[in-house]
Amino acid sequence: MRLANVAAQMELRHVVVTSVDRDDVPDRGAGHYAATIRALKAKLPAASIEVLTPDFLDVEEDALQTVIGARPDVFNHNIETVRRLHARMRGAKASYDKALWLLRRAKEIAQYPLLTKSGIIVSLGEKNDEVIETMRDLRVHGVDVVTIGQYLQPSSKHVQIDRWVHPDEFRWFREQGEALGFGSVFSGPLVRSSYRADEQRHAAEIGRGAVAY
Repeated sequence: MRLANVAAQMELRHVVVTSVDRDDVPDRGAGHYAATIRALKAKLPAASIEVLTPDFLDVEEDALQTVIGARPDVFNHNIETVRRLHARMRGAKASYDKALWLLRRAKEIAQYPLLTKSGIIVSLGEKNDEVIETMRDLRVHGVDVVTIGQYLQPSSKHVQIDRWVHPDEFRWFREQGEALGFGSVFSGPLVRSSYRADEQRHAAEIGRGAVAY
């Protein structure tokens, strides 16, 4: 597989595998994820592998069985925003509770110490207490790593930025996340789900929170 060959040539220590929604294939892309994980393990046995997956709409259980069966080191599914805004921001088919279920179920399926991870984007109109409530929901569902970053409007057709979140607020989010027991919290304006992903994984494995600005 070309991706695995390129990753090996680059001598990567941590590889993040992601995709758009694959509604064009019956398994929603789960088989591609599994094949990619196995190819990477064959080419880079010392590297850790993280998957950032879509919703796997309507085939969630089968898709998770397939992906987790390939034994990624980190399972990442972004909840994106708070419960109140979830349907408006992600569409009628998306489900806040199903996102939480995916994260919990991935860990239940794994017969090894799988790290789970999720990301939140702020400045969509949420309140700070709603962000904390979302972090609390993630922890209740066993999530180990959380990332929190500033929303940036991709185009004039997208939702407008509600506000620019001050770095002090991002530090406060980090402190609240650490108090909730996350192994790793990366919170800052430029943070995205895959931002310094290897450091996020390492921090969670040794039980030490982290912050990025």
